[in-house]
Parts: sequence; structure tokens; C-alpha cells
Amino acid sequence: MDAESLAVELFGLRPSEFTAARDEYVAKARKAGDRELAAAIAALRKPTVAAWTAGLLARRRPKEAQSLVQLGEALRTAHRTLDAGQLRKLSHDQHVVIQRLAGTARALAVEAGQAVSELVLHEVEQILHAVLADPGVAKEWMAGRLVKAPDAALGFTGLEPQPGAAPP
Repeated sequence: MDAESLAVELFGLRPSEFTAARDEYVAKARKAGDRELAAAIAALRKPTVAAWTAGLLARRRPKEAQSLVQLGEALRTAHRTLDAGQLRKLSHDQHVVIQRLAGTARALAVEAGQAVSELVLHEVEQILHAVLADPGVAKEWMAGRLVKAPDAALGFTGLEPQPGAAPP
């Protein structure tokens, strides 16, 4: 029993099952005398339904998830180089891809026995936008470890144009 494999298992459970299972593992680790493991497990926070739904997509459809991450990389590159044509194309692609992936995530959640409301679906879309904009969020999402939707992604912050890049 190690913290990483338990985290993978716990984040794979529906949110309604998370807390009871986590607490059971904490109790087992304490009973075994492993205070460090018990603390690591106890520190895990239950994901919101939206974060779990988005994470389910990353876990069950890794190729599609990786495609979204690659789209985010391409968008950041286009922003850095101020490539107007590429920005227009990729911007259109991002809307199409996010809509499709959010729908897929919802279907996967329903298949797993978790209802997904329109509000939750909107939060899933917000998460997917954040994945595009922030490599840190993308990494956490790909690992299936988001516990809540990040703040709304409003563009690509911190991107400086490459020297010599022409304005759009």
C-alpha cells in the first residue's frame, strides 16, 4: 500500500464514494503504524463532480486528453510567435474540441453512474479551457488529480512574443 497507488484508486472512485474509502485507508495505515502514509492519504481532498468528470476523461481517453494538451501547446506557441492565421485556426479548433470532449466526459460519467448537470458540464468546459492555457493544470488533469475547477482561464498569461515576431 503506497500513497500514489491509493490516490489513483481514490480519484477513480465516484465523488460520493471518495471520503469513505479515503478514511478507510487512513484507518488501515494508522493501524499498520504507518503515520506518514496515513497523513498522505488524509491530505487527499475529494474532487468536485466537475473535476472528477474531467479527470475521468483524462483517465479513460488518454489519447484524446493528450490531443487537448498538444492543442494547448500549439496555441501557446501561436501566441508567442503572434501567428494570426494559426491563432484563428487553433481558436476555432479549441471550441470544437472542448465541446466534443466535454460531451464525452459527461457520457463517461453517466456510464459510471454519476449524473452531470448543465452547471457541472460548464465547469468541465472551464477545466478543459484551463488545460489549454496552463501547463500546470494540464499536468494535474492528465494525472487525474484535479479536485476543483481552476479559476477561469482568460487567455494565455505570461507569454511574451518571441523577439522579431510580427504583431497580428
